[in-house]
Amino acid sequence: MSITTVGIIGAGTMGNGIAQACAVSGIQVVMVDISEAAVQKGVATVAGSLDRLIKKDKMTAADKDAALARIQTSTDYAALQSAHIVIEAATENYELKVKILKQVDALVGPEVILASNTSSISITQLAAATQRADRFIGMHFFNPVPMMALVEIIRGLQTSDATHDAVKALALALGKSPITVKNAPGFVVNRILVPMINEAFFVLAEGLATAEDIDAGMKLGCNQPIGPLALADMIGLDVCLAVMEVYLKEYGDSKYRPCPLLKEMVVAGRLGRKTGQGVYRY
Repeated sequence: MSITTVGIIGAGTMGNGIAQACAVSGIQVVMVDISEAAVQKGVATVAGSLDRLIKKDKMTAADKDAALARIQTSTDYAALQSAHIVIEAATENYELKVKILKQVDALVGPEVILASNTSSISITQLAAATQRADRFIGMHFFNPVPMMALVEIIRGLQTSDATHDAVKALALALGKSPITVKNAPGFVVNRILVPMINEAFFVLAEGLATAEDIDAGMKLGCNQPIGPLALADMIGLDVCLAVMEVYLKEYGDSKYRPCPLLKEMVVAGRLGRKTGQGVYRY
């Protein structure tokens, strides 16, 4: 199956990033969100990102115009009927994702692949909520999508080989480097990454070092491009907490207990870059 049109649900950080990656690669995009303001904000974000590429001589103005012309927007799921694959990139909430996926499942043709960009929720469980479990898969992009090469392709228990192969081909067409993983909470990268971030919060809470020194230690000692606390601010502390809570619930292992400081900061509304303050001020 050749994928030439990609539907995207959600015009936020991940959704518009996926839209940009597709449009720049010559693939038609239908990006849907709940309001016209949300989709226009998503398109504006893509335009700003492409402008930065033009300034770096990595793209021409004509290339930008062509990419933006490939992005169609709508507030109606019916617009997704032209897509070969629909990627759900909504908030990391199981009930919300199931509600969206059931609506789209009923609208699009039986041959259309449904994918979720979830970073922690079971693909097998999401697939079971649809009428096309064999054509359901996880396609986990990383933030910022246009720059990050990795895509985790997560097979649910029901995912067919044909679905996997079509989605892997799409990832390669986007210039990404896909890895295939089995379904399990957190998959591979976040299973390792988010507990590391959580542990950094424990280290901070215990006063072992300042946030700046914790991050410097991991950058200089482990060759990480960004420290775990600064990365948490970029991901969103609420997202980090939600993922840890999924691990604790699904594995039942106390090693996944969210750090009380992380929980406290989320309750205080200090979610990171998106609120102007998290571990650091922005």
